[in-house]
Amino acid sequence: MSTDAAAACPLTALLRRFACLTGERRPIRSHTHLSETWSAHVNILVSGAGIAGLASALELGTRGHDVTVVEYARHLRLTGTPIDIRGDAIETADRMGLLAKIQKQRVRMSELTQFVDSEGEPVALIPMAEISDSDDDIELLREDLVRILADALPDTAAIRFRDSIETLTDGDGDGGGVDVRFASGRTGRYDLVIGADGQHSAVRRLVFGPEEDYLRHLGVYFALADHPGEAQSEGANSIYNVPSRMAGIFRYQGKAVAVFQFRSERIDYDHHDLDAQKKILMDAFAGYRSWRIPELLDAARADPGFYFTSASQIHLPSWHRGRVALVGDAGYSPAFLSGRGTSLALTGARFLAEELERCGNDHTAAFARYEARQRPYVTFAQDRVYSGRDRMLPTTWAAISARNKALQAPGTGAP
Repeated sequence: MSTDAAAACPLTALLRRFACLTGERRPIRSHTHLSETWSAHVNILVSGAGIAGLASALELGTRGHDVTVVEYARHLRLTGTPIDIRGDAIETADRMGLLAKIQKQRVRMSELTQFVDSEGEPVALIPMAEISDSDDDIELLREDLVRILADALPDTAAIRFRDSIETLTDGDGDGGGVDVRFASGRTGRYDLVIGADGQHSAVRRLVFGPEEDYLRHLGVYFALADHPGEAQSEGANSIYNVPSRMAGIFRYQGKAVAVFQFRSERIDYDHHDLDAQKKILMDAFAGYRSWRIPELLDAARADPGFYFTSASQIHLPSWHRGRVALVGDAGYSPAFLSGRGTSLALTGARFLAEELERCGNDHTAAFARYEARQRPYVTFAQDRVYSGRDRMLPTTWAAISARNKALQAPGTGAP
């Protein structure tokens, strides 16, 4: 399992979808119809080859711009559990010409998930009617969406692996471009730079300042580990709670993963120290040996690709500065609890490319219009994480029991 930031966000589709239990479903749909306005073709650098980066490269490249994507990994990152495409992002996929291919890869893992007690007996099913925007929502594997986007890239877009941005010098004030020095030692000048490099964005750090200035911790940590011993097992996906903690097993396409969540204040740790991250998880579940928790912790200890991250959001007053703009988690991570990170990446890429096309050479106006269109979707997604957190991670045994009883009511998630 890869340890990249995009694979982190792939918490199971269920965890993301269940976490967004709210009343209102989505923002009012955007009905902006853009004119067929000519736009000068420009040289654009995109940092990051995740979903946001690939979608940006596709949207910009198909409009004739010369796009270079730099990705520090050696190849496209294909690992990760299912993700969701919902709301206006479905329309975006359709406009990209990819909706039919995406629909063919649809999975329904969330529908096969249940809460269990300490004996493994089901106590409630996931209330699908409450966690979906509509029946049109699409759940698919992250790797399938990455492949679909990558295969659709035009000849005007190229990916350069094993490289990353080291320095940026924006010459917007003197009418120039952005001078870039890469970790490989290469240099280049670009008309525009798009930071689509995830929650821990290097572009954001270089242009807007340190991450801690914009990071909002939501009080939850998440861990994911391969569980090869369960890969060929059959049965429903299972979630088990102890106070302020959750452990689960999820299966999809011949694979199985151990999934953990727990509440905690912000923890200071080295994002590159795997052993330290595993110790944090072990400490969080110390003393809990019910259900299959010890077995799942053993899987986490043994997995060299163990993934650990916080549920955190990125809040910026603006997503653009000079000739640099941010797309996806780099600019407005909603956290996996929202269930809308992928959708925001797709709509963000589309809106940015459309506004650059509409505004011609005026990137300042285009960036402002992009932000005006995307901001309501981001606000909606970021505001709807807390009720789902409380559902998924009740803080007491009494709260766990009350949650289960509520889901057992007629018409909800009674097994």
